[in-house]
Amino acid sequence: MFKTLFGSSPSQEPSATKESSLLERLKAGVQKTRAGLMEKLEDAVSGRKEINAEVLEELEYALITADIGSKTTAEILERIRERVARHLVGDAAELKGLIRQYLLEVLEATERPLPQVAEPPAVIMVVGVNGAGKTTSIGKLTRRLQSEGRSVLLCAADTFRAAAIEQLEVWAQRTGVDLIRQQPGSDPSAVMFDALQAGKARKIDYVIVDTAGRLHTKENLMAELQKMRRTAARVIPGAPHEVLLVIEATTGQNGLEQARKFTESSEVTGIILTKLDGTAKGGVVVAISRELGLPIRYVGVGEQLDDLLPFEPANFVASLFD
Repeated sequence: MFKTLFGSSPSQEPSATKESSLLERLKAGVQKTRAGLMEKLEDAVSGRKEINAEVLEELEYALITADIGSKTTAEILERIRERVARHLVGDAAELKGLIRQYLLEVLEATERPLPQVAEPPAVIMVVGVNGAGKTTSIGKLTRRLQSEGRSVLLCAADTFRAAAIEQLEVWAQRTGVDLIRQQPGSDPSAVMFDALQAGKARKIDYVIVDTAGRLHTKENLMAELQKMRRTAARVIPGAPHEVLLVIEATTGQNGLEQARKFTESSEVTGIILTKLDGTAKGGVVVAISRELGLPIRYVGVGEQLDDLLPFEPANFVASLFD
């Protein structure tokens, strides 16, 4: 049963059936990463009994090329060395199990419960750099929340590009929800103010706020996000309840610096990782969790409207190793 900002999802679909379906779709989405990682891990341990420097070097190569991250890779290798020294593991075939266990620990360590909202609307701000897939992710997130029985209102606070408003309007039409918008060039905080007031008056469950794509190096634009946060809190105490940063999985380690800057400026609470199906470096999921201490909330595994999946650490690790 999935959790929402209002508690358990009211969906009537049996939980076990839904979990099984999502696991299968996640496996398909990480196929490229799984193929590359597992092939390299097999090459490292196949036919080996002794755990020597050569085996460890091959393991390091497998993890680094999957974009697990240098810190996590170093920690995994150190754990293996310690266990070998203490004679707790002596067969190279056991190493895959150790790696699997550690990756799960990393992902579970950054899990955070969703903040609970007593009365609607819950406010979700979506931030990120240009071209990361923010607007598409908003459309998919809207459909995801609708599938859980929730009502959604969209806010077009990306007023810098007229095309951004039009793109969000297309997603509003596709999902059958209302959109609060103003003219291009309007104050984003003013648009947000109108949307939150409308959400309260209509008793909408979720208001999802699209923000302008911005480079994390542009300090004035990052300051604008702070202004929007203050506006949200004045209209609805505690808002925004979630600030989701959209990152492309294909950016790999480069996405980490983006995430660090956005976290500093806009107090990101979670990650939407897009295009996970298009890369063999899906291990960046682990790197983000380990190095930023942020939970992955959703992953994009395709182009269809329902291809945004809630992220579950156990399912992700199982999709790589099973």
